[in-house]
Amino acid sequence: MRNYYIVKSGRLKREANSLMFEYFEKDETQTDEENIETRANVKRVPVPIETIDCVYVFGEVDFNTKLINFFSQKNIIIHFFNYYGYYTGSFYPKEFLLSGEILVKQSEHYLDSEKRLELAKEFIRGASYGTIQNLKRYKEKTGDILARVENLNESLYNNSINTISGLMGIEGNIKEAYNKAFPLIINQKIDFTKRVKHPPDNMMNALISFVNSMIYTQTLKEIYKSQLNPTVSFLHEPFYRRFSLALDIAEIFKPIYGDRVIFDLLNNNMLKKEHFDKDLNYAYLKEDGKKIVIKAMEEKLDTTITHKKLNKKVSYRSIIRYEAYKLVKHFLGEEEYKSFRIWW
Repeated sequence: MRNYYIVKSGRLKREANSLMFEYFEKDETQTDEENIETRANVKRVPVPIETIDCVYVFGEVDFNTKLINFFSQKNIIIHFFNYYGYYTGSFYPKEFLLSGEILVKQSEHYLDSEKRLELAKEFIRGASYGTIQNLKRYKEKTGDILARVENLNESLYNNSINTISGLMGIEGNIKEAYNKAFPLIINQKIDFTKRVKHPPDNMMNALISFVNSMIYTQTLKEIYKSQLNPTVSFLHEPFYRRFSLALDIAEIFKPIYGDRVIFDLLNNNMLKKEHFDKDLNYAYLKEDGKKIVIKAMEEKLDTTITHKKLNKKVSYRSIIRYEAYKLVKHFLGEEEYKSFRIWW
């Protein structure tokens, strides 16, 4: 089972009990309208349904309700991204691992302010720990910033923070300090002074947003495979129209999965300014840039390590799923939740 990424425009349809993706190679001698009308050089790519774990759609892709129903039967999530590569939403099939008991317990932990705060703290502790580990890898360049983040991190373990807003204030200070280390860590000359999301204003903000979206959607998929409800969260407010629990858990993995991929791609010159484009106020990855990042993220998620507690080899993506299982155990009172701490 693996993720499938569609970066070209075309049509995805069901054929018998499998899938077929159709697209056409553009004829440069024709106009766009003529290419669409003639559909010259049509290519057909079969996709065995049994191999699909999740589908990411970056191009303009046509499909119908017949295909959606097929995906629902197979418990396959589809994530959609717009022209600029920004995440816009997901087709989330009906849950197949429903548990009324887990939903009740999960909601109880949200409604109890002390229980909610402790879980929110643990998400930030995991994210902060990953941030510190990244800074330690470049300690000779980031020593002062590392000291600042370590000092802020200590406040996450005392009782001085008693509200979610206060906790998010500490989180914001950690991220602000951490972001200042990026120009020191990255060998390429980058224009990155602050985090800008809506929309990203330069290549670094565009790259971070794209990678964070990949981690968020990967986390959402793993939550779907558990008995958790993705809309009941603890750090982020559970507003309607978003799977906020995925935002909570994704915080842990952004620095240790996403940022490490970013540092490697830029420091090894695998990704450069020419892989980005700027249209009005939007900075975004071109198609070839998206492919480079997607490949690097998939390789990262497929990497295996020997898990200390499980005492067996597991992939990075399995660690995200294990994080969801740890929360289930916490809600059932079987084991207190402690967020993942990277040891390498």
